[in-house]
Amino acid sequence: MSATVELPYWVLLLVLGFAAVAALDRILVPSARWFLRRRMQRAVDRINQKLSVPIEPFKLMRRQDQVIRLIYDPQVMEAVTEFAREQGVPQNIAFERARSYAREIVPGFSTATYFGFATKLAQKISQGLYSVHLGGADSPALQSIDKRAAVVFVINHRSNMDYVLVTWLASKHSALSYAVGEWARIWPLKALIRAMGAYFIRRRYSNNLYRAVLARYVQMSVQQGTTQAIFPEGGLSLDGTVGKARLGLLRYIVQDFSPDSGRDVVFVPVAVNYDRVLEDRVLIAAQRAGSRRFPVQPRVLARFVWGVMWKRVRGRFERFGHAAVCYGAPLSLRDHLRSNADKPVDTLAQELMARIRMAVPVLPVPLAAAMLCRQDGPQSRAELGNAAAALVETLHQRGCWLHLPAGDVAEALDEGLRALLLRGLITRTDAGFEPVAEERGALEFYAASVLQRDALPGTDLPRGLTLPSPAET
Repeated sequence: MSATVELPYWVLLLVLGFAAVAALDRILVPSARWFLRRRMQRAVDRINQKLSVPIEPFKLMRRQDQVIRLIYDPQVMEAVTEFAREQGVPQNIAFERARSYAREIVPGFSTATYFGFATKLAQKISQGLYSVHLGGADSPALQSIDKRAAVVFVINHRSNMDYVLVTWLASKHSALSYAVGEWARIWPLKALIRAMGAYFIRRRYSNNLYRAVLARYVQMSVQQGTTQAIFPEGGLSLDGTVGKARLGLLRYIVQDFSPDSGRDVVFVPVAVNYDRVLEDRVLIAAQRAGSRRFPVQPRVLARFVWGVMWKRVRGRFERFGHAAVCYGAPLSLRDHLRSNADKPVDTLAQELMARIRMAVPVLPVPLAAAMLCRQDGPQSRAELGNAAAALVETLHQRGCWLHLPAGDVAEALDEGLRALLLRGLITRTDAGFEPVAEERGALEFYAASVLQRDALPGTDLPRGLTLPSPAET
């Protein structure tokens, strides 16, 4: 037993290497994992103390655990069996298809990425590009939402900046779980979006099995109280108005909800508007072509980013005007179903989109564009000022959010006119201001948010929405 054994150095190094791996696997790695989990839990507890809607445990589950839980859900297994029968394939093949769908949908939320990186980056980008305003966040209706309720933010889709802007402004309330389209499934954006808790959805090329997996994920998230954020229009607005809602995600939520359940679902309408939409030219061209296909052009995007950065380095960059996010009156799904049992999804979608339209804020550029689009021919500054003052008073009576510089209509109109002149959308002559014929579509694109709001009937405010003053900024 005590005899000396000679070994080559390479054998000794190999033995010591295996021993080190075993020690790491059995002793050090579990200890380090336990230590990091405790630190993460403490960090989550500190964050939850600051949030009005705490992060639910479901959102913090390991991604692999969520995938397993989803694919073995009874409703998903039933859909697997039905898919195998319809397609004439073995059930294990259908099951693997469902597993791939689950991996595609389920996010991998990271608290550190969301609150330590993403929200701070979103703030810097938003404030770097726009003068940002928030309205309705302190309304009594929002403050009185049940803490146990599953909150779903329902947002109009004006620009891809919506994700950035709303993520930052809502970060004091909760961590949002977005439904993101196929456009974001590119490297390295895909990994970042997953870490922020967003889940990908296919708007094309889906089948019954995919829809069943997606429906169960959405329903399980709502059941666990995860805060959701959806764009019901299903895509960017091509004409500047708040369009009709697609019923897919709303239908999934309503189908699985019972008014007698312990946890309510509260929809919070969110309206976004900009003095300048970054993708306006692309959207206007798509509207004229009658197609919603506008693929990302990396060269154009890179040129835009480089131009902004170069101007900032030289100290010549001016922000793209104002951007505003305003909250509308919340809607309880429990109360809605009790009063709309015949067509719950259709009436829910109509009511939510109406509340979003009611909350769309008025900004200087849309206000000026609306004045110029209301009649043909040149208009003097005095004529525009009188018309703008009358319109703002009407909108104020109807409870519209007005984010105007210093609350002054004349100053807001002048700022909007300057921005339109700078972009070449209008011209100024001795007779007054007049739209450039070739840019009429762009002017109407910005005017639509105000003119659509002006056309809304009635003056009654939605329940729980406070009336802002014209000086609100």
